[in-house]
This record gives sequence, C-alpha cells and structure tokens, in this order.
Amino acid sequence: MAFIEIENMEFYAYHGCFAEESAIGTHFRVNLKMKVDTSRAQVSDSIDDTVNYLSVYQSVKDEMSVPSHLLEHVAERISNRVLKDYPEVEYVCVKVTKLNPPLGGKMEGVSLTIEKER
Repeated sequence: MAFIEIENMEFYAYHGCFAEESAIGTHFRVNLKMKVDTSRAQVSDSIDDTVNYLSVYQSVKDEMSVPSHLLEHVAERISNRVLKDYPEVEYVCVKVTKLNPPLGGKMEGVSLTIEKER
C-alpha cells in the first residue's frame, strides 16, 4: 500500500454562508490523500496501474466549481467523488481550507478535514 497525495491545490470558488462570499468568491486550498495499492505500478512503471493524478485533480476542480455554503459539504462531495470514480482508492482524506475568511480577525484560513474508507 502507498499514500498518494495531491497537495496545496488552489482554487477560486464561491463557497460560504454570506451573500458576499457567494457573489465575489475567495481563495481555497485543497489537500487530498489517497491510500492505493501501487504494487503493480511500482513494477510496471505504467500509469495504467495506478491512479491518474491529472484525472483526480480534474474531479476535485469540478467539485470546487459547484457553490456550497459549508466546507463540510464541499469536502463530502470531493471525498464521495474520489471513492466513486476511482475504485482503486481504499481510503481518502480531504482537507479544504478557506483562505482569509471574513471572521473579523487576521488569520491564514479555516479548514475542514474528512476521512473515509471503503
């Protein structure tokens, strides 16, 4: 088994509970960790024997383009999509961070992390 991670994907999206967030959007960061049996790819050196990172990135990008009120909802959709579209993934961990959230103070971001197994 191996862990494949796609780290610090950045998106501009329209997630949030406030009308301003839905109208003007903000920056988000997504980290994704997947547990996959990569033993065949380790020997074959073929992308056909592992998870295609480009395809997974596109799935995350697609889900980030759908507006949601809550980070919980976004992370749930991403984790469900990865498990549905990539049967070789046995475990997924998704962390969604809203950068510079409008909470009345200075902070880098607020995050939510979801873990799921088959």
